[in-house]
Amino acid sequence: MCGISGMIYSPDTTVVDPERLLAMCRALSHRGPDDEGIYVTANAGLAIRRLSIIDVRAGRQPVRNESKSVHVVFNGEIYNHADLRRDLAKRGHRFESAADSEVIPHLYEEYGVDFPARLEGMFAIALWDESEQRLLLCRDRMGIKPLYYSVSRDGIVFGSEIRAILAAGVRTTLDPQALSDYLSLMYIPGPRSIYREIRKLPPAATLVWHRGTHAVRTYWRLADTPQRGDLTATTARQTLRRLLVESVRRHLVADVPVGFFLSGGIDSTSVVAAARQACPDAELRTFTVGFTDRSYDERQEAARAARHLGTVHTELVVRPRPEDVVARIAPAFDEPFADPSMVPTYYLCELARQQVTVALGGDGGDELFAGYLSYQADKLARLYRRLPRAVTARVAPALLRFLPVSHARASVDFRLRRFVENALADPARSHFLWRVVFREEHKARLLHPDLVAEVVDAYATHEPHYRASTGFDELTRFQYVDTAVYLVDDVLTKVDRMSMTHALEARVPMLSTPLVEFAFSVPGTLKMPGYRPKHLLRAAMADALPPGFATSRKRGFNAPLPRWLTGVFRPLLGEYLSRDVVRRQGFLRWDEVNRLIHRHMARQGEHSRELWILLMFSLWVERNGAYR
Repeated sequence: MCGISGMIYSPDTTVVDPERLLAMCRALSHRGPDDEGIYVTANAGLAIRRLSIIDVRAGRQPVRNESKSVHVVFNGEIYNHADLRRDLAKRGHRFESAADSEVIPHLYEEYGVDFPARLEGMFAIALWDESEQRLLLCRDRMGIKPLYYSVSRDGIVFGSEIRAILAAGVRTTLDPQALSDYLSLMYIPGPRSIYREIRKLPPAATLVWHRGTHAVRTYWRLADTPQRGDLTATTARQTLRRLLVESVRRHLVADVPVGFFLSGGIDSTSVVAAARQACPDAELRTFTVGFTDRSYDERQEAARAARHLGTVHTELVVRPRPEDVVARIAPAFDEPFADPSMVPTYYLCELARQQVTVALGGDGGDELFAGYLSYQADKLARLYRRLPRAVTARVAPALLRFLPVSHARASVDFRLRRFVENALADPARSHFLWRVVFREEHKARLLHPDLVAEVVDAYATHEPHYRASTGFDELTRFQYVDTAVYLVDDVLTKVDRMSMTHALEARVPMLSTPLVEFAFSVPGTLKMPGYRPKHLLRAAMADALPPGFATSRKRGFNAPLPRWLTGVFRPLLGEYLSRDVVRRQGFLRWDEVNRLIHRHMARQGEHSRELWILLMFSLWVERNGAYR
């Protein structure tokens, strides 16, 4: 895994400053502690920090073609590089190492700007064609690896993280719409970033910059996957099992130690089970974190899975430190980000890195195989909308006032409140609202009026993806939206930043292209018959898991945030959401922030997610001096 960066300018306009390029590169040192490489000409510069995984000794970057006209820096892994290498060698291309990165310039020579469609893996690529004065920026199909860019009149600057672009001296201003979207969702959906001047390259996209002009094109569309009406349940189970084992086998290839994240859930356990099937006699190392709060703790389930699969298992009880949140966890994201599971993920990656350099996880399983409870809520909402309006609009909301407030995990009162609030919206908006923290009317009370006037409903980040997926049944359309937005900009972003903080490469075998395309070809009735989430995956892996494991209820990788905010993190609220700080920053209304703090501490409401969002935003403002 690596961090890449660079700057390209139109000829005869601006000269690349090698010292500034080096500063961009070293801003990403945490992503690649093993090596550094730079290529510079008058108007072009590429840089990389490398975490050595494949061909540790010889796989240095930038890599180039034989004529030294094409130069590449690359972050990620190409799992089909051996097949590509054999084909390219038959076509006369010569290689100097066994590194997967070396196939990229030769693929470009053969197939031009369409070469990314031939890659299977996770990647962010920058390719500079010196003779054509052309830059290509490419991102993998699922958006596993990040890539940011900023285009100006003179050229383009890019990097694996925002901090590299800031190190280039790009001047930035806060994007109010990005802030509004963040308050709704806990993260900023692409292609926006928190800065107007910096954008995220979308998944499955190639940006082509040529002599001052640029265009973004898509090389693969998951929405084009045809759904299969001929699949039987038996065939679907067998195909899923085969594809998962094949994907895991490919993801195990490395010249450094490999391990597994094991949460105790069906996804990560299925990945370890597939690895055991692929490598029956191999030593498998698994890592789990848990909590003293039993309603959130899954160590017992993870340990049972580890015993059944014969792994060398290591576990840790998370005792979060406020200083880690301030100095290590929040700063890793470069922009406001507030998924609470960032905290246990940080400690999980720290634990794994003590023994391995690569870790496989089960991320993507919920999106591919309908694992989220929101999919059950979508079905229940259809029935709820048929009830008399007097019941849904008056009686049900009135009854909610009598429910006691709980700070336990996914409490009944929390679920019921969310359901009644959102179920009457149209299906697509209702599905979107299950994840929303601050609704539009609440943001109108929270943000200063001049900011509210500049923004539109955050639903605009999701609605185009729903419209693009008309070829799928309703459940699969919801899965598609979650895959395009939540998976990319929350789940994968969280795992990338927390793993890279510890120079750990995190791999996601659930997101191999054959497996993803198969999952979206399966009708929703096979993935979730009735109200049984993730039924297909459970059925496919049942005989490889501990007895009864496949039928256990979904819990999810969550953190006991409500209690952390009344306990260990309470001083952070007092420091970063104080009256003076909030007013100095100039974005939020203090009276509304104070109301949320008071209600949560007095157990008059469960506002942990709202407060965590505000806390992470305040930390970002203070760290960057981004006052209004």
